[in-house]
Amino acid sequence: MAHALTDLWGNPSSVHAVGRKARAAVEDARKDVAALIGGSADGLVFTSGGTEGDNLAVLGLGRALLKRHGRLRLVTTPIEHPAVLAAVAELQRAAAEVVFLPVAADGTVDPAALAAALAADARDTLVSIALANHEIGTVAPVAQLVSVAHARGALVHSDAVQAVGRMPVDVAALGVDALTLSAHKIGGPKGTGALWVKPGLLPEPLVTGGRQERERRAGTENVPGILGFAAACRVAGVRLTDGRAAAVATLRDRLEAGLLAVPGARRNGGGSRVPGTANLGFAGAPGQLVVVALDLEGVAVSSGAACSSGTPAPSAVLLGLGQSSESAKEAVRFSLGHENTAGEVDAVVALVARVVARVRTAAC
Repeated sequence: MAHALTDLWGNPSSVHAVGRKARAAVEDARKDVAALIGGSADGLVFTSGGTEGDNLAVLGLGRALLKRHGRLRLVTTPIEHPAVLAAVAELQRAAAEVVFLPVAADGTVDPAALAAALAADARDTLVSIALANHEIGTVAPVAQLVSVAHARGALVHSDAVQAVGRMPVDVAALGVDALTLSAHKIGGPKGTGALWVKPGLLPEPLVTGGRQERERRAGTENVPGILGFAAACRVAGVRLTDGRAAAVATLRDRLEAGLLAVPGARRNGGGSRVPGTANLGFAGAPGQLVVVALDLEGVAVSSGAACSSGTPAPSAVLLGLGQSSESAKEAVRFSLGHENTAGEVDAVVALVARVVARVRTAAC
């Protein structure tokens, strides 16, 4: 990124030498990012992050389907990222039909439910289901869902922001038509992301006024951010093969086992999950109070998605799993990475036990 800031200051859309130099760097980076998800580089659109990527997928592909068929049907779940749900709501206001699939208490989606929700001819339909949930980490059976959807002619988008870099992600194996990823989730710079779109599909652009990104997203490319994203992807690709993901999963299991020993503790979500994500609730202890108390002790956790943190509303994800408003407000999400240690995990377990007891006393 420092190299980009000092040496690649040219506009990648310019035809002069410094512009061509920046363009070459962006295209090399595009290949590196696409390689992490097993996709073609020409299908990758750089965005300002996962939120814009989700918006471009849902709004862009949705509007393209609406223009082609004169109607639009959206199939999703109530536990998607707010970027997806907000885009779905916008299309619903534009007369699109929306179907929310039921979600099991552990956060899983049954492909049979998708089959039941699709028409025999679903070429006017866009399905959007995250590969890994942003709060509870549950991994959806996306490849099976894609098989069901494609059999009826529907398109499938998957938000893989929480999955890329934490588990192997291959767009060809999944079969998706579009997939969102974000740089800062894998150690890259904030404010940079991408949407991979299957070649041949052209979402309606959200940002217009230029021909950049093959006319899918106007505006001068963020060269330093893109190069930082590519560097993070190269590192993430190595970490997926060197055993670090398994080590993080082991730490997560150690953390959960210790926290579940706290009286009144429960785990939110289940099934197959990405390494490093643990979501727990502590009966009688509001999650936001636990978060604040832990922060004062130097431990950074959250009470839900960062995009909606700081709000008094209960987690929409946990409400979507059928939990009560009171239970949903007790959630605390713990995120671990490869730099965490067993000693840190044990220290956090002991600290959480004390904090929860103190918060419960204060809440009474």
